[in-house]
Formats: sequence, C-alpha cells, structure tokens
Amino acid sequence: MAAVSESTKNKKDELEELALKYKALADPKRLEILNKICLKSSACVCDLTEEMDLPQSKLSYHLKILLNAGLLDKEARGTWSFYSINQREMDRLISNQICNVITPSC
Repeated sequence: MAAVSESTKNKKDELEELALKYKALADPKRLEILNKICLKSSACVCDLTEEMDLPQSKLSYHLKILLNAGLLDKEARGTWSFYSINQREMDRLISNQICNVITPSC
C-alpha cells in the first residue's frame, strides 16, 4: 500500500511541475521573450528591455517565471546575467507546432 501512495505522490509532483511549466508558456509576453532569446542564442535583460519595450522590472518578473519553470538557463558574465533557452526542457515539453513559434529552427 505504501508503494501505491508513493507512486501517487510522485505522479502528483510530476503533474504539478508540468503545470508550472505550461503556465509559464501560457503568457504571450513570455512566448515573445523566449522567441527573442532563441533568435540570439542568449540575451541579457539590457538587450531585451529595449527590444520588448517593457520596463526592466516587468521583464525581470517574466524571466524569473521562465527560469523557475526550468525553461531558461542563466549564466553570470561579469555584472550581467545572460539567459538562454533550456533546449532539453523545451524539446521535452512542446509540440512541433508550438516549437516552431518559439524556436523557428526546430
């Protein structure tokens, strides 16, 4: 009986993790951010703020959601943080149709 409840708990955790990832993808601005990052391979907030016409605070908010969902990787370079697509996670999550919207090279 314990194995069943452990299996159920693991499945519930997995579903919650997937829901978090798909919620992150459910926002048009976040999809646009992913597309911009993909086209550049990586980007810092300073680059994206100009391109997205968003205040830095709102952009950082969206980047944090994408990062927490595991859809982005973050690398510190000096005083800047650069974001790139977590391609392994994206490949795992999305269909070819959505993939072509976010990452045209799919």
